[in-house]
Amino acid sequence: MKKINLAIVGYGGMGSYHGDLIKTLDNYNITGIYDIDETRYAVAKEHGIETAYAFRSKEDIAADKATDTVLIATPNDMHLPYVKYFAQAGKNVICEKPVALSSEEYAEMLEVTERCGVVLMVHQNRRWDKDFLTIKRIYEENTVGKLWRVESRVQGANGIPGDWRKFKETGGGMMLDWGVHLIDQFVYMITERPESVYADFSYDLGFEVDDAFKLQLRYKNGLRVEITVDTNCFCPLPRWVVYGENGTAVVKNWALEGEVVKPVYAKDLKIAGITAGNGFTRTMAYRSAESVEKEALPEVNVPALPFYKEFYDVVTGVKAPMIKSDEVMAVMKIMEAAKLSSDTGKVVKVIY
Repeated sequence: MKKINLAIVGYGGMGSYHGDLIKTLDNYNITGIYDIDETRYAVAKEHGIETAYAFRSKEDIAADKATDTVLIATPNDMHLPYVKYFAQAGKNVICEKPVALSSEEYAEMLEVTERCGVVLMVHQNRRWDKDFLTIKRIYEENTVGKLWRVESRVQGANGIPGDWRKFKETGGGMMLDWGVHLIDQFVYMITERPESVYADFSYDLGFEVDDAFKLQLRYKNGLRVEITVDTNCFCPLPRWVVYGENGTAVVKNWALEGEVVKPVYAKDLKIAGITAGNGFTRTMAYRSAESVEKEALPEVNVPALPFYKEFYDVVTGVKAPMIKSDEVMAVMKIMEAAKLSSDTGKVVKVIY
């Protein structure tokens, strides 16, 4: 069995996360790490990476003939120089998201990796999240009919995490941290690209980068997607809400609590009004129990550690990449349009 011999550049939070997973795989071998923080070598050793001290510079990795792949898990501003450097050294590259700080940077990466004949794959691991795949199945199987609106939401209550994510020069902010994932899920799920975006970035916590945002994607067929990321929300809200012509689906959290609710139409069913605040309404009343039917969310199966299997299969020629370069570029273009929309307060057309 061919093994991928992989070095990790940047052994911080994400680098150690990757290392802990990769060292459990029989078809991968970690040849070493490189980090500008000397203390991280001892941490890697403590995490069971016996080759932790093998490399002390990027040049050491580039010169190592056994190492065929480099995983880049540095702050975002260092992705471009490392991708170019290791591609020119003939190494395949796994790069943390966002792959670059701009579409221009990503185009530069593509030119170099294609010219050097190496694989570049972005760690868009949330394409395999069960909550997302549940929504994807609802969409593909037309479970609630034609979709009118989809809400995708993640929220935390601890502010912007870490240190470098708070600074513009290192590529911080929630759009680049979480927006890149949530937008990618829709680019992957829906073949049609959104025509325009409207966004509002929050800077309430006082940093120069966004601590939250609300983004609306608008499609030619009328579908509206609303993506919300918040780092200062103390009350859990649904991870997903799907509004369709023939029903509503809710996924409350990553634990996949939720349901699909569909209306039952019958001539003898009447709309029961309710007391609403200081008044009465039928329009905003929920349907009675006998006028709806509830279904469990569809089940999805996800193999263990699917991203690394995907990369292995691509590198060994078993399959074409599922994470395609034009999809990654579309995500970059949408994020750029979102920033422009927030800065100008206007709807912005996305130019792909």
